[in-house]
Amino acid sequence: MLAAERTFLAWIRTSLALISLGFVVAKFGVWLNAMAHQNQSTSQMKSLEFSVPLGLAMMALGAILAGLSAWHCRTTSRAIEKGEFAPNTGLVVTVTIFVVALAVAMGIEMGLTGFRPSR
Repeated sequence: MLAAERTFLAWIRTSLALISLGFVVAKFGVWLNAMAHQNQSTSQMKSLEFSVPLGLAMMALGAILAGLSAWHCRTTSRAIEKGEFAPNTGLVVTVTIFVVALAVAMGIEMGLTGFRPSR
């Protein structure tokens, strides 16, 4: 039972990290966009139109992960009490797919909106 709680807390830490990183990505994108508009003559940076949606997607994934982890912990605890526990890798695979997709999206965004030295 304690192992299920430790696992739940690990999932919560992961969800908080996703929410925090999503917030930073969204806010940093807004800040960089404001800086680019302020220095239009010296900056050749492309628009950061993907930062806010990407950050919001990360925050949403973190929130969904928190809810799923609570559901998974409750389901696992009940199964342990009944003596019917069987590992469920579906949640792990699903979260991994979403995190990899977000990482690829962040990489693409960084490639598209990277800083270019002024000439």
